[in-house]
Parts: sequence; structure tokens; C-alpha cells
Amino acid sequence: MVRRVLAGAEAQPRWIPRWVLTVVSADVDAAAGVAAVWFLWRPKCAWASEHTAVLEWHDEQWQYVGGGGSSPVDDPADEEFDVDVLEIGGEGGTVSLTRRMDAPDPLATAPWIGYAVVHLGPDVAHLLVGDRRIDAPGQRKLIAAWMCPATARRARPVIVALGRDGTELSRIGPHDTLDTHTWAQLGEE
Repeated sequence: MVRRVLAGAEAQPRWIPRWVLTVVSADVDAAAGVAAVWFLWRPKCAWASEHTAVLEWHDEQWQYVGGGGSSPVDDPADEEFDVDVLEIGGEGGTVSLTRRMDAPDPLATAPWIGYAVVHLGPDVAHLLVGDRRIDAPGQRKLIAAWMCPATARRARPVIVALGRDGTELSRIGPHDTLDTHTWAQLGEE
């Protein structure tokens, strides 16, 4: 499944039923050499578990560098989110494999591979993650991956939600917990 995503094919294999495995979202930033895949094992069962795989292009091939998971979970495909424009649903990351393998460089100088689960409102057509443009999926949630230097470790790029006409609807900065649209609403109240 991960190989399919990295090859640019449809993320959900036709031969694997969605009740066994559901690929919720995947993102590949080939320029940075990083990728993230968000999937569920047994999404309709009481023992469903959610996983995120983080990969890096290293030594002329994609290599798994980390990820996370939780169990039990609700199926994100079934969840209804009341998001006006933009919300970060969770995020994580790992140290780049490049520096882990290149001793004696200390891990403190290693780049960081980060990812975030982003929930989108109905008016969002595109998302800018740093300088990359990602189309909003129909399910209104996606995973985005990036690489940042050690000096900015654990800082996500600026994420901007764009409307169908290309206008900026909201943005969320590297360390922000709320987007600009939500802050504006709070200011009015």
C-alpha cells in the first residue's frame, strides 16, 4: 500500500477491502524527499487501530523512518467535524534518517520530518503547506508531510486554506493552535 502511494498510484488497493484496511490520506513531497500515509486497520471493528507511516528518500529508495498509532479509534471517514475553515487534528514527526545514518553528526543537528492531520471546512478548495499546493479531498481531511531544519524542529510550515477562487480563507502559523479565521470569530464575540 505504501509503495503504491510513493509510486503515485491510487492509495487504496482495489484488492484490499476497506473493512480490512482503509487509506484515509497520503502525502508525498518528492522535492523534500518525505512522505506520510494515514491508514486504519479494521476501521469498522471495536478493535480498530489508526496508524501513520513516515517515510524518507534515502540511499536512492524510500525508507520507513517512523510513525505512530492508536487503538481503539473511530473511523475518520465516518466522523463529522464541525470545522469552519481550518483545524489541525494532530501532528507528529521524527528525526531524519539521513542524519541518523551519518554518524558522528549529533541528532541535535538532524533535520526533522513532520506531519499534520488537517481538517478542512466546506469552502476550502486548496491548501498551501509552505510553498506546496494540495487539493482539498472530498472527505475534508488529509495528512501533510514536510521537512524542516534542526533549528526549526517541530515547527510546521505555515498552512493556508484557499477558496475556490484562490482567495485566502485562513492560515495557521508554525506554533499556532488556532487559525486566523477562528481568532477573528473569537475577537468578534
